[in-house]
Amino acid sequence: MAIPASLRDKLFDVTMATVDGVMAAWPQPLPSREALERCRIIAHRGEHDNQKVFENTLQSFQLALDAGVWGIECDIRFTRDRVPVICHDPTASRVFGAAIEIGRTTFTDLRAALPQIPTLDELVEQFGGRAHLMLELKHEAWPAPEHQRDRLREALAPLQPIHDFHLLSLNPTMYERVDFAPEGCFLPVAETNVEAISRFALERGCAGLGGHYLLLGKAVKQRHDRVGQQLGTGFPTSGNCLRRELNRGVQWIFTNHAVKLETLRRDYLAAHDR
Repeated sequence: MAIPASLRDKLFDVTMATVDGVMAAWPQPLPSREALERCRIIAHRGEHDNQKVFENTLQSFQLALDAGVWGIECDIRFTRDRVPVICHDPTASRVFGAAIEIGRTTFTDLRAALPQIPTLDELVEQFGGRAHLMLELKHEAWPAPEHQRDRLREALAPLQPIHDFHLLSLNPTMYERVDFAPEGCFLPVAETNVEAISRFALERGCAGLGGHYLLLGKAVKQRHDRVGQQLGTGFPTSGNCLRRELNRGVQWIFTNHAVKLETLRRDYLAAHDR
C-alpha cells in the first residue's frame, strides 16, 4: 500500500526535526577563518515568524539585510494577469489566512486584499545589488509562457545573473521556460531525488545543487566539488549544525534563522582574534 503524500511529508518532517536536535547537541570544532569568511548565509523566505513578520515580505527581507545577511531566498508565482509576485504557496491561506488563489487573482485585487505580497519588480528595486537573490521558480502552469518569460526577463534586467541572483527550482523543467538566463545561474534543488537532480546539475553546468544537509552527503559534495559547483544546504538551525556544514566545506547556507546564524558566524570570526 502506498503511503499518502501528506503522511510521507509528516514523517520526513519528524525525521528532520529529530536530526536537527541531534546536530544541535553534537559539539563541532570552530571552523577556520577562511571557511567563515567564505560562508554565505541565505535567509529562507526572509527573517520571519509568520506572526509579527510574515515570510516573503519586504519587511522580512529588510530585517535580514539589516543584520548583514548575504542572501535572500524567495518564491516567484504569477497572478492571473501574469504579474510575477513573491509568494511560496499557491494560496494565501497558510500565511495570511486568506482564501485567495494567486494564479486566479488579478494583481489589482491581490494588492487590494494583501498589500504585504510584493511584486518581483519591487523586490529587485529595493534589494537588487544589495543582497544576493535566490529566486525559486515554483512549478506551476504557465498559460502564456512567452509573455511570462518576458516579464521575468524585464524584472531581472537591472541585475547580473550569477553575480546578483540565481534561479532555484525543485523541478528542473522550469528552466526550459527561462532561456534568457545562463545555466550557470541555475541552482536545482533536490528533495529525496538527490541522484537525479545531481546528475541534471552536473550535465547542464549549473551553479550547483541545493537540498537538505542530511541528504547532501560526502559523495555528493565530492562530485560537485570536482567541477567547481556549490552545494546550498538547508536548513541549519543551530551553531553546531552551522559549524558542521562549514567544516565540511559548504559555503551556501539556507536557513530560517538567518539573523541568528549570521550573528554566530561573526562571533566565530571574532573568536579567531582572541
